[in-house]
Amino acid sequence: MTRNLIALLLGASALTACAAGPDYKAPVTPTTAAAPFIGAASPAVVQNATDDHWWQLYNDPLLDGLVSDALKANTDIRVAIARLERARAQLRGARSDRLPSTNISGSPTYGRVSQAQTLPGMDRENWTVDMGLDVAYEVDLFGRVKRSIEAARGDVGAAQADADAVRVAVVADTVRAYVDATASAQRLAVAKETVDLLDKSIRITSARFDAGRSDRLDVIRVTTLREQQQALIPNLVADRNAALFRLATLTGRTPQDLPASVQNATVTPNVTQPIPVGDGQALLARRPDVRAAERRLAADTARVGVATADLYPHITLGGSIGTTAIGGGNLFGAGPLNFLLGPLISWAFPNQEANRAKIAAAKADGDASLAAFDGTVLQALEETETALSTYANALERRATLQSARDEAARAARISLARQREGQIDFLTVLDALRTQASADADLATANRAVAFAQVDLFRALGGGWTTT
Repeated sequence: MTRNLIALLLGASALTACAAGPDYKAPVTPTTAAAPFIGAASPAVVQNATDDHWWQLYNDPLLDGLVSDALKANTDIRVAIARLERARAQLRGARSDRLPSTNISGSPTYGRVSQAQTLPGMDRENWTVDMGLDVAYEVDLFGRVKRSIEAARGDVGAAQADADAVRVAVVADTVRAYVDATASAQRLAVAKETVDLLDKSIRITSARFDAGRSDRLDVIRVTTLREQQQALIPNLVADRNAALFRLATLTGRTPQDLPASVQNATVTPNVTQPIPVGDGQALLARRPDVRAAERRLAADTARVGVATADLYPHITLGGSIGTTAIGGGNLFGAGPLNFLLGPLISWAFPNQEANRAKIAAAKADGDASLAAFDGTVLQALEETETALSTYANALERRATLQSARDEAARAARISLARQREGQIDFLTVLDALRTQASADADLATANRAVAFAQVDLFRALGGGWTTT
């Protein structure tokens, strides 16, 4: 009998053929999305394949170590990995529906019945033992289980892509925080150099005042400019500290645990070679958010099939074997043994409005996922083109400011020399010093903007993760 039951269940599995609902087809993107980027014409980039570990282009071992720490210990990554594991567990649960479900039960009891219910010669007190084995198998004639597995598989793919997207963001944020810390250190150094230059000007102006060759107002003016520049330093210190604290959090540390080598870093990393950016086709295949949107669309398409399968009968083959023995007799003899075998058919018919409503809702979710995918593709292209444009223009702006700063420094040196010789008035010197201070600050800010633009471009390109 057991062999017949198993044979029947295995034979039923051969009946599972068609699957309700639409078969998934990958969405089509515009042909122009695969074309080279508009911003790829800039000499700052090349159309070669992107580098998976792009942060290594900076050739900064300290930065490499920080990125490695972030990938291992960042809390956002840990959350994303946990969600991926949850999706994988749900996929295992969906796959388990392909197998028969089994349940073993056993119930030994000891009791006493009334004398009126006891036959002559039988004990009023005795043991009763009930044991049973239940087996049930859903015949997936209309693909409910198959579509459920497809949906769960899509959820796993989306969770995996989401985890990759978190990694891309964490690496970019880590590099950006490191760049911010070092750039703030350089801006701080520029501010201190400007204060030192103004201190030198104060000494010269004071000496000329003591010699009767300058007005007291000149000393006040240059001292005022010096104090204005000194007032910028606390904000720069606060910016640097904030960047270091953010870097500690990104790498899974408390602020006190950040290595001294990181706290003392002052050289801003910079990629001097043209950055490889690839093309639109490679971008869409690489961007984790695009892959996540595509996998969500696949999952929602499969859920339409799950809902559609509810329009048709659910057929479950089941069987049970049990035995009941009184008084500890033979549990497995022919007398106490019992069994049941047969199909269970359930069908919500003829009122299927609720099921049709579920199908309509599932289709609406699929339409929303398709729209979200299309939007993600457009956003990926927008972000990349914007990052390319921002980077190219940041480089051009820095080059112009570098030239302006060099000229301002030259003018300041000439003005100070002529002031010592008494060839020009102090207002001309003060204006030259103010111009140099402004040019130095603008150049330091431009260097920071270029470094940020590089990081934003790498982030837009999507990193290098295709598997976890």
